[in-house]
Amino acid sequence: MEKILMTPAPGLALVRQPGGLVLAGDEARYGKPLRVDFTSGKVAHRRQFGGGRGQLVAKACGLARGVTPHVVDATAGLGRDAFVLASLGAEVLLIERVPAIAALLRDGLERGAQDIEAAAIIARMRLLEGDAAQQLEDLVKQADFPPQVVHLDPMFPHREKSALVKKEMRIFRELAGEDNDAPLLLDAALQVATHRVVVKRPRKAPPIEGPAPHHCVEGKTSRYDLYVHRSLARSD
Repeated sequence: MEKILMTPAPGLALVRQPGGLVLAGDEARYGKPLRVDFTSGKVAHRRQFGGGRGQLVAKACGLARGVTPHVVDATAGLGRDAFVLASLGAEVLLIERVPAIAALLRDGLERGAQDIEAAAIIARMRLLEGDAAQQLEDLVKQADFPPQVVHLDPMFPHREKSALVKKEMRIFRELAGEDNDAPLLLDAALQVATHRVVVKRPRKAPPIEGPAPHHCVEGKTSRYDLYVHRSLARSD
């Protein structure tokens, strides 16, 4: 039996279904109901076949032989990058400011913790709801979490061509706007991170307004701008 828990924006509803929470609206505009699932589909496939520590996000966050930093994912979204990092052994603190998205994440984590294959990975993921641009330092202290790396994926100015992604991003923009405070978020991250800040960008987009990145890790469609305070030490 379905139950509407909230209507976070006109035309969108957070709905509890037998299989978990979904964020649903007009499918012509928003696509299929949005849910977080760490046990099947693309997320599970990426965990098994995604390329391990050779993946762009892993390289950017400094995961290497003998190096597995603690990562604050300050723009957690649907938790996909956080799950990849946790699957590679990193402890990850997820921060999400949109209440409806945080609810989806929390539900996905709770369901994932019951899955035999995903449980150990989920155990390395912790979620806090809050606005990292305004509260990052306080949230990290609240979690008593060492912020060696802060990972940012500001929504604006993503321009994915996939119709599915466009519809998914439409939901995020309805709920969160265009992330016009990205420079403020970067500044907060630079103040809090002890070792590095990594910022995901479309490959051809300019860096976020502020200090110039020290270097970049680039893929086919996206890149990571790296702001390095100091090197990550090996633990072995």
